[in-house]
Amino acid sequence: MNRREFFRAVGLGGAALVAPSILVRGAPAGEAPPRKPNIVLILADDLGYECIGAHGGTSYKTPVLDRLAATGMRFDRCYAQPLCTPTRVQLMTGIYNVRNYTHFGHMDPGQTTFAHLLKKAGYATCIAGKWQLGQAPDLPARFGFDEYCLWQHTRRPPRYVNPGLEIMGKEMDFTHGEYGPDIVNAYALDFVKRKKDGPFFLYYPMILTHAPYMATPDSADWDPKLTGEKGGPAAHFADMVAYMDKLIGRLTAQLDELGLRQNTLILFLGDNGTGAGTQSQMGDRTVVGGKGKGTDAGMHVPLIANWPGVVQPGKACGDLVDSTDFLPTICQAAGVQVPGELAIDGRSFLAQLQGQKGDPRPWIYCWFSRDGGPKAQFELAANERYKLYADGRMFDLTKDLLEKTPLAAGALDAEASAVRKVLQAALDKYKGSRPPQFAGQSGPGGEGQRRQEEQVTRRHRAAIT
Repeated sequence: MNRREFFRAVGLGGAALVAPSILVRGAPAGEAPPRKPNIVLILADDLGYECIGAHGGTSYKTPVLDRLAATGMRFDRCYAQPLCTPTRVQLMTGIYNVRNYTHFGHMDPGQTTFAHLLKKAGYATCIAGKWQLGQAPDLPARFGFDEYCLWQHTRRPPRYVNPGLEIMGKEMDFTHGEYGPDIVNAYALDFVKRKKDGPFFLYYPMILTHAPYMATPDSADWDPKLTGEKGGPAAHFADMVAYMDKLIGRLTAQLDELGLRQNTLILFLGDNGTGAGTQSQMGDRTVVGGKGKGTDAGMHVPLIANWPGVVQPGKACGDLVDSTDFLPTICQAAGVQVPGELAIDGRSFLAQLQGQKGDPRPWIYCWFSRDGGPKAQFELAANERYKLYADGRMFDLTKDLLEKTPLAAGALDAEASAVRKVLQAALDKYKGSRPPQFAGQSGPGGEGQRRQEEQVTRRHRAAIT
């Protein structure tokens, strides 16, 4: 199937959506205000802070991202949840997991997402990449996306060589040496081209760089006849990081060719720490991937922002950012008001992008439970230096980044004592805030909800076959 046949098969087409202009950047008197900015949010899968050259990583080649950081801004203290679905729920809703997380592989269909808010404001919306938020066929549309090209939506086929994808409600299997990340990237580029008259919102949760670590089309041992998924040598992770960077380069080149870069905000981050046990270098320092853990290696992720003429070029920001902050930042950039009744937890960092002080958060918070339920596997609050767990353990991260030795509560100096009070107040803020309807959807996959979704999926499959 060639590219033209692919796009014809999935039924793409239609005119671009044109929305009324909103003043995002100032315009001289008598001139029409500029068009709303396009927004591209890129989420890498299992990619920690240590993997990007711009952040000091020395193991992998990331020239495109390094260039975006050099001509834009990098944030050195961005934190996500330690696992993919929990982060995706926070990112899309701006709300901490304690208040709306159900269970792994699922997001409550009643949630309001950034796609809902932007679509209502006239944006064309698209999600291309990894889903893992529920199997019901209509969920992408219900979460506000006009178009979607997804892996792990209604099923879980291979994602890399000869993949299976779900595209606009159709299950498609590729068997002629195609590479899943290439197909998803082509879909994203096609969306951008068709919606170039904008404004558009592209959410690009990439399939790369999640295990199994497999050869890419640029690897010496690439095998286009391979079926299924099987991990290979550790060197394949480096190949996957490089290929991820290459695909982002294709996207930025498309924006350049279409003359859209000046009016496009690009945000790039990771969804959690690097795969557990994966070793990477930051100069002489070895960082071991900590996905699934509450440590720095499990939650510290890269964040790079680029918007020519708006984002301060070549700057590094040390303010704390977490995954709830993207919804309000995106909405503010688009001139979209976040409804107060959503009571989101995130705060916008758009002012920092523009070189202003803004309203930096004093702490980040994490309530984590892979399979939901009433209680967290762990809960914590942290600032730039200290971390406090709900069980009372406190660590000085400048001296004990691996969290091996908790500080003695009775031997804290004045600074640590003052910070402990602030972090304890943050933990207390969310005490008792777990809604019963979400606390009750516990278990590996929320069996009742999953069975219901599988029934809907089977009916959908029967209808289209």
